[in-house]
Amino acid sequence: MNTQPLDTASLVNALADFQRSWNAKAPEGLQDKFENGINEIKSLNKTALNLGDRVPDFELKNALNKPVKLSALLQDGPVVLTWYRGGWCPYCNIQLRYLQSFLPQFKAAGATLVALSPELPDRSLDTTEKNNLEFEVLTDHNNEVARQFRIAFTLNDELIEIYNDFHKLETYNGVATNELPVPATYVIGTNGIIKYAFVDADYRKRAEPAEILEVLKNL
Repeated sequence: MNTQPLDTASLVNALADFQRSWNAKAPEGLQDKFENGINEIKSLNKTALNLGDRVPDFELKNALNKPVKLSALLQDGPVVLTWYRGGWCPYCNIQLRYLQSFLPQFKAAGATLVALSPELPDRSLDTTEKNNLEFEVLTDHNNEVARQFRIAFTLNDELIEIYNDFHKLETYNGVATNELPVPATYVIGTNGIIKYAFVDADYRKRAEPAEILEVLKNL
């Protein structure tokens, strides 16, 4: 359900560079297990909320435990809404840093950038500080909002074991569901309608900030 990129910008290259580096070091067979996990959830590419859909309103806590409501943000202009899996995810951290670099341009286009994650607020604060983020990072506890956008999924048993060996998700998310969001990105118009959607079950692929900015300029 990706839209066609407008150009090959630096985030695409940065993610690809990291993937090549990771692949070169990964133990034999590990790549196949991750690929199998991706293939199992590809149906989300078609069933998630998409272009033209109306989004549900929500209120979530930010990294400082303060409530933030989507409908209130939309009163000031369009909202760029992006999910990331957690501060433990290197692909997410790369994406967040590139989004931060585009933040002045997003603001100049009249938009508000907001990131959502199942991470607990203390963990979100760590992610915010680590990446020097100047936009809201909200805790989507237990993936409640992700489910409404139809982008939440449960890891298979094989991946649960792998993930928990490196970073037990329960310690980050506060629940033992082993559920994650697809790292989707949406541009939502002031009327609550999705103007742009990037949803890809492959967590190594992310919305290009330059593409998001072009959408905002044309609203």
